[in-house]
Amino acid sequence: MSGNIHYQGEPGAFSHLACSTFFPGHEPQPCISFAVAFAAVRKNPDDLAMIPVDNSVAGRVSDIYYLLPEGGLTIIGEHYLPIHHNLWGLPGAKMEDIRTVRSHPMALGQVRKRLAGWNIIPKADTDTAGAARRVSEKGDKSVGSISSALAGKIYGLDLLAENIEDAAHNTTRFLVLANQGIDLPEAGIKVVTSFVFRVRSVPSALYKALGGFATNGVNITKLESYMIGGSFTAAQFYMDVEAHPEDPGMKHAMEELAFFSEEIIMLGTYQADPARFTRSEK
Repeated sequence: MSGNIHYQGEPGAFSHLACSTFFPGHEPQPCISFAVAFAAVRKNPDDLAMIPVDNSVAGRVSDIYYLLPEGGLTIIGEHYLPIHHNLWGLPGAKMEDIRTVRSHPMALGQVRKRLAGWNIIPKADTDTAGAARRVSEKGDKSVGSISSALAGKIYGLDLLAENIEDAAHNTTRFLVLANQGIDLPEAGIKVVTSFVFRVRSVPSALYKALGGFATNGVNITKLESYMIGGSFTAAQFYMDVEAHPEDPGMKHAMEELAFFSEEIIMLGTYQADPARFTRSEK
């Protein structure tokens, strides 16, 4: 299988690294925003998108939860990428030269303790790879970037410190999106089903809507709420469960969910990344 795979960010972003790692046969295509990446896949049926949704240190990528139900794409896979941050400087720069570093706010938050120990001032940038490019273009040896190994190589920077993330478990979960769903995984293979729903405006609706998953032994691994339609009273929920839609327990749970919900939008059923379970066992 070959084609293009779209990601948000500039060349060298961690999303670019994820594309190259998990889909080496696809051509990575940078996009200025998540919405542009979604639109590119909608226009090209053979293309894919690689989108980050969660980081084990920084939490969720909130924009994605608004795009998923209205983006017109289907989730066909998940991948966990260990995130290793590196400090880059201009060629010839030394650690003692660096006074400030530039990077995306989420990346800066993941190296906060290390930067404080070095007395280096963080400066927010729009993108980890874009920060590396701007450091390269600016030509100021006192300014470095926190970027991926790929970004440092692309923009010709010198590596001053590697693997400087504060938490060794720093990992980002990516979703793979396509125009159409894929054949559902065979029975016995661990899968994840993702969907969004909006509960009816009745007392204890959420509690009752979720009760079917508990009574039918369906494991909920993620439940996120976010406001919709500019209302403080209406909330939509994103949910991941470790179950196949055809499992009897899952069918019963979804029936109960539907009874207490105004709308359910299925986003996809896909094979679980093995890292999902090895991480939970540690």
